[in-house]
Amino acid sequence: MSRPIYVYLTHHDGTIDDSALEMISAASRIDPDISVTAVAFGFGDDLAAACRQAAQYYREVWKIEHEKLTHPDAEVIRRVLVRILPKGAIVLIPHEHFGMDLSPGLSILLETAYLSDVVDFEAAKDDRIRAVRQEYNGSVSTHVDCDLSNGAVINVRPGIFKKEEGQGVNGLVIDKTEETFKDWIPETRRRFLEIIKAEAGEVDITQSEILVSVGRGIQDQENLEIIFGLARAVGGDVSCSRPIVDAKWLPRERQVGNSGKTVKPKVYMALGISGSFQHIAGIKGNPFIVAINKNPQAPFFQIADVAVVADILDFLPRLTAKINETREKK
Repeated sequence: MSRPIYVYLTHHDGTIDDSALEMISAASRIDPDISVTAVAFGFGDDLAAACRQAAQYYREVWKIEHEKLTHPDAEVIRRVLVRILPKGAIVLIPHEHFGMDLSPGLSILLETAYLSDVVDFEAAKDDRIRAVRQEYNGSVSTHVDCDLSNGAVINVRPGIFKKEEGQGVNGLVIDKTEETFKDWIPETRRRFLEIIKAEAGEVDITQSEILVSVGRGIQDQENLEIIFGLARAVGGDVSCSRPIVDAKWLPRERQVGNSGKTVKPKVYMALGISGSFQHIAGIKGNPFIVAINKNPQAPFFQIADVAVVADILDFLPRLTAKINETREKK
């Protein structure tokens, strides 16, 4: 196939997001022989630092700098990408809030195919590829054939593809700013207001090394003591998915995901959580994942290091008792 692949580089405070490394793995599923280029937007020292870090993994990093890009603006970035990307390019963008804002309109401007929330690819052949998506909260997988002859804009679910480690590429940062804005000044109808950070609660789950995370599989608020008991046994903190917060069983500061906190534990236990992309997107740092769910098709099982098909109400008390018994013997 040999079509150019570009990755929209997500970064914060001078550090690239884990998705930047996951996209390399996703691109290799499309074409293992193609060199992938990262495209980074922003302004100032944070952008420069992110580009330097990305160059450790990508052979080329395109840097586009403008004060109007200090905060990501999909309107401006769409028009920039249309100006600088070659015809027939494949663009990979993380499937999170900003990516979902950016991508559909970009595919229209580029006149290319659009795929959203992709969790896997089958090998491309003759300018066609089959992408795997999930429907109905992960209970059904769909296979979508996509014609890549005119390129494509593809949203890739964060946390699904294993991130590339230790590449040591020593790539090149190419400043595309002058080329991009030499005869054009970006305008936008949007105006950045402010960033509101969530208040810290009694537990800061963003600093926890072990998280015992509970979902709707716990069934009743009274059953939460089972989760806290396991957390005490393993020396971890309790976190949760959105339905637990919506039910007001736990405070919002314990929620993991797009609408909650982003966490980077060493161990993440997903208990009775199906594994929607909104939740998985909040888990960074490639932790050791233990997933326990009575649904054998739960999306979390696709990325789990240990997967247990069981009802957590039956399984967790026995697991906690066994852990405590083992610790007492020591």
